[in-house]
Amino acid sequence: MKIVILGAGKVGGSLARNLSNSDYQVSIVDEDKSKLSALEERLDIMTVEGHAAKPNSIMKAGADEDTIVIAVTSNDEVNIIACQIAKNMFNVKKTICRFKDTSYLEHYKIFGEGIIDIPICPENEVTSHLKELINHPGADQIEHFAGDKVKLVSVKARKKGKLVGRELKYIKDDMPNVEAYVPSIYRKGKPFIPEGDTVIKENDEVYFVSSAEHIGSIVDEFRDHEDAYSRIMIVGGGRVGFSLARDLEKTYKVKLIESNIDKCNLLSKELEKTIVLNGSATDEELLKSENISNIDIFCALTDDDETNVMSSLLAKKMGAKKTMIILNNPSYLGLVPGFIDIYIAPYRLTVSSVLQDLREGDVAQDVMLKMDAGAEAIEGIVHANEFTSKLFDKPIKDIPLPEGACIAAIVRHGEVIMPSSSVELCLNDHLIIFLADKKAVSEVEKLFKSN
Repeated sequence: MKIVILGAGKVGGSLARNLSNSDYQVSIVDEDKSKLSALEERLDIMTVEGHAAKPNSIMKAGADEDTIVIAVTSNDEVNIIACQIAKNMFNVKKTICRFKDTSYLEHYKIFGEGIIDIPICPENEVTSHLKELINHPGADQIEHFAGDKVKLVSVKARKKGKLVGRELKYIKDDMPNVEAYVPSIYRKGKPFIPEGDTVIKENDEVYFVSSAEHIGSIVDEFRDHEDAYSRIMIVGGGRVGFSLARDLEKTYKVKLIESNIDKCNLLSKELEKTIVLNGSATDEELLKSENISNIDIFCALTDDDETNVMSSLLAKKMGAKKTMIILNNPSYLGLVPGFIDIYIAPYRLTVSSVLQDLREGDVAQDVMLKMDAGAEAIEGIVHANEFTSKLFDKPIKDIPLPEGACIAAIVRHGEVIMPSSSVELCLNDHLIIFLADKKAVSEVEKLFKSN
């Protein structure tokens, strides 16, 4: 399959890295020669220097009726025009278009019937993730599967918490009425599939999978109850900062810091209870005057990674209990752990959205769990094919999976089933599979092919 990526920024570059490792013929278009050269040195891809919305650029990239075009430049209008050109002039198979402005997302069909096949909006995803993490104190990551019937949540084992020093099999005693499964534990940044006698150590990241209604109980059971949140400080009054403040202000005491005075005036009119402050989030005097030591969560959500990182470090130093940031630059990933409590990478969410529409077979969801470690979770529907025919009515433990992969949950006729030796594979099962290494995806996809 041919993939043409328009835009070699953080999202486009990340997509190129992920897709070039698979059996795709990838080309990428951008006006920035240095970005293209950096990608070309590391990846087996074709690069085209040119404007993403120019017919000549799309033609040089090899667009035709067997091509999927992914428009992920930083400009919504360029993405829209590029999709129109790709469909009308080159009759491409599919277009995926990223929008920053949610108003485009709501009315994308006005640009022509069938012009944009799949619209994606990372800002909405980011706001949703932040809100859920704030509403579930103690969770470091929450992901949804099977139409929100199944959730995956990661909880860090803290020094005085209930998880540390215990064998995994005994955790069930704390939650006798909750069906949950632990598909993976990250220890010192490396994943492994645990056994029942695995002893949890301090700073382990433990991934739980369960029915959506039980996730709150799981997080509540293992969190430090001093983590209860009531005071939130948001830095950045952009789309994400504004949306988060608007969603939270009815439940929490929210303060929002914005450096642009005109934007502050606009935010003050739009927000009902949020206290809007004009200033810099790296101004110690401002943070001190706003009682930063009493803030439960400090959310740095500007478009500038340096501002987000530095303001969060300062807030933490001055007494903020927890910090969450937006992080766009992958090179910062190695610096963040230990200093920032939770980071959300918008490009990770965009890559996840795109991948699930490119996977072979009946893949309903594809979530990049840890961009720095290459972990993924895939949800797919099992079909009858040459690979699966001999597996039906046999225990799921007998399914040949690549090393580092395991079945985390099964959804059958709407019912969530945790994996065990007694569960047998059935036609049309929804499987949620945890993969420690994304390179093993193609082996797992065999389960989901229709022929």
